[in-house]
Amino acid sequence: MSEAKLKLMSFTGKMKILHLSWMAFFLSFFVWFNHAPLMASIRDAMGLSDQEVKVLLILNVALTIPARVIIGMLVDSYGPRRMYSLLLFISSFLCFGFAMANSFEQLAIMRFLLGFVGAGFVIGIRMVSEWFPAKQVGLAEGIYGGWGAFGSAAASMSLPLVVLVFGGVNSWRYAIGMTGVLSLIYSFVYFFSVSDSPKGATYFKPKKSGAMEVTSPKDFFLYCLVYIPMCAALAILTWKLGPEHSGLLSATMTSAIYAGLAGIYLFQVLRIYQINKHVFIEPVPEIERYKFKQVAILNLVYLVTFGSELAVVSMLPLFFLDTYGVSQTVAGLLAGSFAITNLFARPLGGLLSDKIGRKYSLLLLLGGLSIGYSLMSQIDASWPLLLAVGVTVFCAILVTSGNGAVFAMVPLIKRRLTGQVAGMAGAYGNVGAVSFLTVLSFVSPQIFFMVIVAAAILILCLVSLFLEEPEGHMAEVLPDGTVQMIEVT
Repeated sequence: MSEAKLKLMSFTGKMKILHLSWMAFFLSFFVWFNHAPLMASIRDAMGLSDQEVKVLLILNVALTIPARVIIGMLVDSYGPRRMYSLLLFISSFLCFGFAMANSFEQLAIMRFLLGFVGAGFVIGIRMVSEWFPAKQVGLAEGIYGGWGAFGSAAASMSLPLVVLVFGGVNSWRYAIGMTGVLSLIYSFVYFFSVSDSPKGATYFKPKKSGAMEVTSPKDFFLYCLVYIPMCAALAILTWKLGPEHSGLLSATMTSAIYAGLAGIYLFQVLRIYQINKHVFIEPVPEIERYKFKQVAILNLVYLVTFGSELAVVSMLPLFFLDTYGVSQTVAGLLAGSFAITNLFARPLGGLLSDKIGRKYSLLLLLGGLSIGYSLMSQIDASWPLLLAVGVTVFCAILVTSGNGAVFAMVPLIKRRLTGQVAGMAGAYGNVGAVSFLTVLSFVSPQIFFMVIVAAAILILCLVSLFLEEPEGHMAEVLPDGTVQMIEVT
């Protein structure tokens, strides 16, 4: 069998690492979304208002934006084996805390902290890139991302059954606690079953920690610019929780958070300068350079692929319910057709990237999802339901394939920074979700879909003009000065 083919049924060598890593990602998403299918039970048991339920849903994604950036830095410095195990270990106790909460305030704090587990995705991207060569990395990352992301769907399908088995007003607590037990057990399984890189291979670490290394003054300024949307997304979430929207935060607290976000941004710019001030003094050796514009463009692509996926999955059940008058259960099942495509479409996007090229696959998929969302914008009650679902699945395949194509290229930019590149791209996915859902709060679903189309076309143009196909090799310098060349073509 050629090296370009993966033996999916194998559980040895690099395939063992792939399977154990997607299982870790699966479990992290299982934990991250363990509350969603149980919200009705939690609402009734705790006497929550509809507004408090919405606040919990918002809090669940708030911390994930900075968490993915932070985890990206930590995984590059300390390795995916330690970081995935630690993340799952800590998350288990946060699950226990949520399960034992006796007030809305306690629920809110635990839910906010559990947003950190959503950063687990970033860790496995670095792990898989260490074990698979360039000709296989797209498909391997697609399998990791697609199969792991199914954890949220698995939570929706299985946890309500756990509630039925236990019964009673506190049955949701046992279901949430069970996910914590699984996370705790698997944290030890992962730690004792994997290694950061193959035997004899070097795990390259950043030369400095606290911010990503860049290699030119132009890249420094672009890096500072790229941080703004992440802070802006957190400001939007604060606004949603503030007196002008949900009223959970007072005007004083809201203003304090805005000021804090501005301070965090300025601090991060200072940190970026401290790490990279040498680029203003002398040129970085050619062999160590990479182009940060590659990172910035991949961020934007993931904003429109994964960001739109999160937003659309959030609004589709109500869209089908309002458009066709189906039951809530049927609407949920129809909407699930969008997310379930991750199982095969993410690997398909990665495979496509391996076969026809990273840039061309992104152009093809961005163009395709623009057509898909354009068709979805035309859906109304005059459409046969089966046709509407078919168009939804068609669009979903292109969107989730785009997710796979993005992370087929992420590991090929700079090996020692892979975690940070993945973390930033992942954070931009959440930025996209916040942005698109904010748009939806002001416009009709039809206009919402067309806004995504406009964003996709704009980003397609940027990919066409500025993204460069990885070619040849990327270089990493060992501490003793030895240069190691890593194939990226």
